[in-house]
Amino acid sequence: MANAVIMPKAGITVESCIIGEWIKKVGDPVNVGDVLFTYETDKASFECESTAAGTLLDIFFEEGDEVPCLVNVCAVGNPGEDTSALRGGSAAEAPAEAPAAAPAAAAPAAAPAAACATKARGVLMPKAGITVESCIIGEWLKKVGDQIKVGDVLFTYETDKASFECESTEEGELLAIFYEEGDEVPCLENVCAVGPHGEPTDCLKGIGGTPAAAEAPAEAAPAAEAAAPAAAGAQTVIMPKAGITVESCIIGEWLRKVGDSVKEGDILFTYETDKASFECESTATGTILEILHEEGDEVPCLDPVCTIGVPGGAAAPAANAGAAVSPRAKKLAATAGVDATMATGTGPNGRIIERDVRELMANPPVVAQAAPAVQAAPAAAPAPAAAPAPAAAEAEAEYRDVKFSGIRRAISKSMTTSLHTMAQLTHNTSFDATAILNYRKQLKAAGGEYAGITLGDIVLYAVSRTLLNHPDLNANMLDDNNIRIFNHVNLGVAVDTPRGLMVPTIRHADEMSLLEISKAVKELAAECRDGAISPDKLSGGSFTVSNLGNMGVESFTPVINPPQTGILGVCGTIDRVRKGKDGGIEIYPAMGLSLTYDHRAVDGTPAAKFQKELGFNLENFTVLLSK
Repeated sequence: MANAVIMPKAGITVESCIIGEWIKKVGDPVNVGDVLFTYETDKASFECESTAAGTLLDIFFEEGDEVPCLVNVCAVGNPGEDTSALRGGSAAEAPAEAPAAAPAAAAPAAAPAAACATKARGVLMPKAGITVESCIIGEWLKKVGDQIKVGDVLFTYETDKASFECESTEEGELLAIFYEEGDEVPCLENVCAVGPHGEPTDCLKGIGGTPAAAEAPAEAAPAAEAAAPAAAGAQTVIMPKAGITVESCIIGEWLRKVGDSVKEGDILFTYETDKASFECESTATGTILEILHEEGDEVPCLDPVCTIGVPGGAAAPAANAGAAVSPRAKKLAATAGVDATMATGTGPNGRIIERDVRELMANPPVVAQAAPAVQAAPAAAPAPAAAPAPAAAEAEAEYRDVKFSGIRRAISKSMTTSLHTMAQLTHNTSFDATAILNYRKQLKAAGGEYAGITLGDIVLYAVSRTLLNHPDLNANMLDDNNIRIFNHVNLGVAVDTPRGLMVPTIRHADEMSLLEISKAVKELAAECRDGAISPDKLSGGSFTVSNLGNMGVESFTPVINPPQTGILGVCGTIDRVRKGKDGGIEIYPAMGLSLTYDHRAVDGTPAAKFQKELGFNLENFTVLLSK
């Protein structure tokens, strides 16, 4: 019996996706893992890989159609099989409506039908990138015997670049787990088996997309031959995934242009995340045929960025088909009375899709706005027709809209999350800065490498020693019921950069000397400002210090960097008056300290005790150094 391929659920909140382009057509042979069609959400474009092997028997939805997630999109099976029962169905209904579908699909995958007479279904190791051949299982989130629904997260897995979650494509009981945590699994091979209780699973172990291709060379040959010209003509360069949590990157500068010859390893463009900047190297040799995204564009990770190949080759026309418009985009453009070809395509291979037309409607080209004025000139009143242009220019000059950079968006999200999820409270205190000011003068007079030690470095040193006595502030809140207390101080230091605020981490600052802390801060700050810092150096902090003292700030309310439980704001020094030992009045330099803490983890008294001890240590800094 034929097997259905469902519309994937491309995110937790995604309810439907739009079909972009069908890569296969009815009658084509397909293997498990073959790309059947492209689809898109409002955020990004994806490729749907076949979960079955056989012949593409029927296509239920066309290009441009919006399809609910987990609904059957097409049918794959043996020629002549009936597909009517699958049309309009979904993954959740499949086991009840077509219990025999599993063995029929499993048979051509890797084993004879008699050997795979089971209603259990294998869940494949996803292919997490074009060049990824295998992935390592991180953690199993379900165990044998658990009831599973389509979309449930079964396990985490990772490549050498990032970590992901694998969602179940089947419903039933988790019958068997074929690979354990830490195992390296080939992409498109069965990782586990899901199905009715008691069903045999041995025949599903060790098979999947890769064996299917090997065992059905006759079926695979036509597809391979059809793909050969495209592969020879052009190859796609994708946006790298620059970190585990990175979903998209912003193109910085193109170092090559269309028509340039490039070799594998040549740098094509720079790109940035919210943390750092990188260079993208070419994964192909040839000529740049098309650039799909411009400088400043935000591109989802693993999406195509440009195509490289031989000019005039088989794939060249497709690469230049950026005037291609999806059916939904055409329909919207016709209804709105706009020219869809004026839109900038953001779909697969530069295809113009519905959201591009909506962007065109919201921001029509300047030429389109000016045209009526030019045509109106021959009429009776040319002067009034020309008048709106200066007015429009003046209106535009009153302001300009600036899109947030990647790092600005990350700061915005982090600060909002921090204030919405924590019970934050700030204490403002001060201490006599005479001792550290005098010590700073001595270091400067000594010259050499010690002359570069700043008041900020001195405060960091004191914080790294004081925090050890206040573990609840040297901690991360894992959730509302769990806190992770660190045995060493991993000190985050807020650094102002041209791209925005960054917080690198000095690991084990409590074991470093004052001079080592001073050097570490300067090195990390330089890497942040150059945009060359590794994302690993921007994580793992247990407490953060933000210094605005050199800006003349007397007190402020620093916002905690989640999931930390505290942040110290260092303020400037001001002259204050106090009663002297002889009963007279004396003036002294007071430095302010603003401590914000998460009241879920730390109460007011312990927080105040930390500030009091820190102030004492700074007032007696030379004694602290001798400990």
